[in-house]
Amino acid sequence: MKTLYVSEQGCYVRLKHEFLEVWQRETCLAQVQLPLLEQVLIFGQSQVSIQAMRACLWRDIPIVFLSRLGYCYGRVMAVERGYRQLARYQQGLSVTEKLSVARSLVAAKVHNCRVLLLRQNRKYPTAILTLSISTLQHLRSQILAAETTERLMGLEGAAAASYFSAFGECLRNSDFCFVSRSRRPPLNPVNALLSFGYQVLWNHLLALVEIRGLDPYQACLHQGSERHAALVSDLIEEFRAPLVDGLVLYLINKKVISSEDFVYRDGGCFLNSAGRKIYLSAFVRQMEEVINVGDEREMRWHLLTTQVRAYQNFIYQPVNGYAPYQIR
Repeated sequence: MKTLYVSEQGCYVRLKHEFLEVWQRETCLAQVQLPLLEQVLIFGQSQVSIQAMRACLWRDIPIVFLSRLGYCYGRVMAVERGYRQLARYQQGLSVTEKLSVARSLVAAKVHNCRVLLLRQNRKYPTAILTLSISTLQHLRSQILAAETTERLMGLEGAAAASYFSAFGECLRNSDFCFVSRSRRPPLNPVNALLSFGYQVLWNHLLALVEIRGLDPYQACLHQGSERHAALVSDLIEEFRAPLVDGLVLYLINKKVISSEDFVYRDGGCFLNSAGRKIYLSAFVRQMEEVINVGDEREMRWHLLTTQVRAYQNFIYQPVNGYAPYQIR
């Protein structure tokens, strides 16, 4: 089954027989057969004809309207699509099943952080990078053997401390420095970029979790509350290093962003309007890049959809487990 991503601006989605077609002025950008379609994601300023919308509703294909960043405005779904049963299955997961997934998520996060440092160390080797890479490898083996969530969270914290102690070694721009991770508020430009990037990604994952009918407040690793969609905090872990940290390094090291793109206020450091525009443009370009996802060539957005769908499958079949996204 396919997901139709309409990320070009000013497009018009229309129905032609058994196909949805995406047009931009006089050019047809894409054509997808309705029986093969699972969902339609419209990013930014594009339109869908009433005929196309009705055909999707008839076939139980949700249409989601998002900002260019992935913030979900709302969705059009058939009335019978409810997924209430799925939320009940989430609540029925055993402690063992939750711990198994939590271990996988944290191990994948540590693995991806380590790979990012390995890539940097190949180009610009330092003793600090080498030490952190070795520490992360050791902690990952302990994470896979952790017997409680509390132990897992402790190991995850130790891994994050080791990773960020070496992150500053990856910077190649003397205008920026990084000593440690600071949040709420971020205290310097590098932390401001990381915090903003994680928030943008978090919002997009929340939209996908809700589209799939998952209860965002029922998680395996993080504790949910009325104001914390813990499942999204779980699923973002595997994507932090590949999709945000790597992009932050690119923007700084290639001097795409400068110290003038930040503002200091309320005791913290934040991207100003120009800085947010630079980050978001780069993020959208990265997510629209076509890559191999499984056996298919898809936009990088599809990685997120694939993992949310994999988690949904885990809820239906816990015995099969959940395999997080890992970079090589």
